[in-house]
Amino acid sequence: MIRALTGFSTRRPWRVIAVWAVVGVFLTLMGQALVFRVTHTDSAGFLPREYDAAAALRVAREEFGAEPDADAVTVLVARRDGGPLEDSDRKRAADVVRELNATRLEMPWTDEQIRGLSTDYSQVPRVALTATAPDRSFALLGVRLRGNSTDPGMHSVYRVFQDRARQEFDEAGLRTGFTGGLADVVERADGEKTTQTVVGLLMVGLIVLVNVLVFRSVLAAFVPLFAVSVVGGAAAGTVVGAALLTGLELDTGTPSMIGTVLIGIGIDYFLFLLFRFREELRRRPEEHHRAVAADVAGRVGTAVTSAALTIVAAFATLGVATFGQFRVLGPSVAVSVLVMLLASLTLMPALLAVCGRRMFWPSKSLAKAARPGLAGRTGELVARRPLLVFVASTALLGALAVGVAGVRMDFGIGGTPRDTAAAATAREIAGALPPGVSDPTTVYVTADDGRALDPAELGALRGALAKVTGVGSVAAPVLDADRTAARLDAYLTVDSQSERARALVAGPVREAVREATPAGLTAHVGGTAAVFADVATAVDRDLRTVFPVAAALIALILVVLLRSLAAPVVLMLAVGLCFAATLGAAALVFQHLGGEPGVNFVLPLVLFLFVVALGTDYNILVSDRLREEMARGGPARAAVARAVRHTAPAVATAGVVLAASFGALAVNADPSTRQLGFATALGILLSAFVLSLLLVPSAAALLGRGMWWPVRTAAAGGRQGPSSPKEPSSPAVRAEEPVTR
Repeated sequence: MIRALTGFSTRRPWRVIAVWAVVGVFLTLMGQALVFRVTHTDSAGFLPREYDAAAALRVAREEFGAEPDADAVTVLVARRDGGPLEDSDRKRAADVVRELNATRLEMPWTDEQIRGLSTDYSQVPRVALTATAPDRSFALLGVRLRGNSTDPGMHSVYRVFQDRARQEFDEAGLRTGFTGGLADVVERADGEKTTQTVVGLLMVGLIVLVNVLVFRSVLAAFVPLFAVSVVGGAAAGTVVGAALLTGLELDTGTPSMIGTVLIGIGIDYFLFLLFRFREELRRRPEEHHRAVAADVAGRVGTAVTSAALTIVAAFATLGVATFGQFRVLGPSVAVSVLVMLLASLTLMPALLAVCGRRMFWPSKSLAKAARPGLAGRTGELVARRPLLVFVASTALLGALAVGVAGVRMDFGIGGTPRDTAAAATAREIAGALPPGVSDPTTVYVTADDGRALDPAELGALRGALAKVTGVGSVAAPVLDADRTAARLDAYLTVDSQSERARALVAGPVREAVREATPAGLTAHVGGTAAVFADVATAVDRDLRTVFPVAAALIALILVVLLRSLAAPVVLMLAVGLCFAATLGAAALVFQHLGGEPGVNFVLPLVLFLFVVALGTDYNILVSDRLREEMARGGPARAAVARAVRHTAPAVATAGVVLAASFGALAVNADPSTRQLGFATALGILLSAFVLSLLLVPSAAALLGRGMWWPVRTAAAGGRQGPSSPKEPSSPAVRAEEPVTR
């Protein structure tokens, strides 16, 4: 099947390229236009139904009309001279509120939005007075706008509202400040726009520069990037289309994650092809380049397919997770990698067939014999001193893994940068009101038999909540229209997004609710702190399930692919140690030394999947070459030296490129994204340089042909393989190689 695809692609390259160009552009445009229809930011919506916060959300929607896509904005209204608000000021503010509630906000269409496909967020806002500072220095307005808070179209609507509100209050002689919810999101996006553009350009520049330095060629630098960009857009469009057809809702971070993953993985696969293509062109100078491309694509395609299926299997295990954010991320990445795999077996071979030897122009490397260089010296070192290399590599990873001790999970959602107007407004509010006033913890109460509720019977519950240390005050019960449900807002004295708030809600608040809820009534605790307390529980349960399932599935795939029992054990132990080292390094940098509350709660799972899957990805390429070289006969350590010499440039280059694509996230203002970028980039570098080029080859040198037990490979002095001429091993390797291997 693999050789059939690669063979057709190299025989009919222009047809394959044309199909990919048309389909890729169409899917890319469709995905960009429709992505915000299938993403949402409500973490409670990703919780399983049995969790308390999810049940509270259902009551809020069904009984109180809460909208799942409602975005909150807090508007501070104060006098320009800093004095207390007078009755006349409050009257003018009330007039402005009525005017805002009666004015429709029209969405300003830009070139980024496509009429008929992009969502039209034009709407009438809901504005209400929510609180007044005790010293009457300001009043707070609560604003509700409907829409996806990550959509640039929604940002435009918010800016229209902000300009209109600021103008109306300015004419009334009052100043305004905007913070919370959508205001924070918009200001963060505006502040990061330039940084992300610069980082993106630097990332692309680094990829091109690395390829230019390695291949000394123009086409080899730009063709892979072009191809991967087209395929990445097609993969994202495929995921968006599948979500629309199936009704799945994606997390807002999923599309960007897909883009980052595919750029790195796609460049990796193309580099594997390019390095082997150049090697074979040097060895077979008289043969037509299309025949060489077909042979290389078929041979490397097998290893690439194995590597891609390992990543697919690893992420597919997220389908067993209970937390919806994980459950949709796994299949989304898996589908995207399958699209990239298809491109690796069709588009990439077609491009090799079209470009041929011109792929490496103007370099003269095809006319010269390959020099061992650093890769050759590394291979000789591993073969000559395998025990030393093995111990040193293990010690390095073990030292980094020490940081895992005492690691904590941080469930914060990131804050507004301190130098924004929204942050300044938030600090002004916090100076006069409790931190939880703009984001209360809400208790929803319903009767088991569906009867009407009497506010008086909730007095004991309200009193019990008010006595909990950390709860500043509890508002009077509010009944829904038919009086079958009640809402009690509890205002915490700590930030609702903090770890203290989550502990407070998960423990004392919920305990007080359980004990004080009258018989015949059911109460559920909701709000930001409650949601993330339940997310913490769901994530902890998922980690205990996904880790062993993913590890077992990857190990099974390796057994089938490598036709060995010993090699999969070596690879799984190696990538497990690399995962611990990467997580430990992240904990050392951000928690132990950086003073952050802990590592982001999604980091262990994402790291496990990326480090294990991508580490296995590189190891499969190296192991495939190790098996090929050992099958040629001769001393096993000499085979290890040759395998490292041939694979080191591809693995090293691929590792640098993939680490750069993830490392671009490390400069993000959001702490969770910054952690993810740093840790994943480090894990990839460790996987490429320590695992694949040192630890695994040194283990293979120590085990010899026992690495492939119970399948036997050619023994020393055995018959040569038909596709590769025998290369003489270095004298140092021959001298130390036991003849028994």
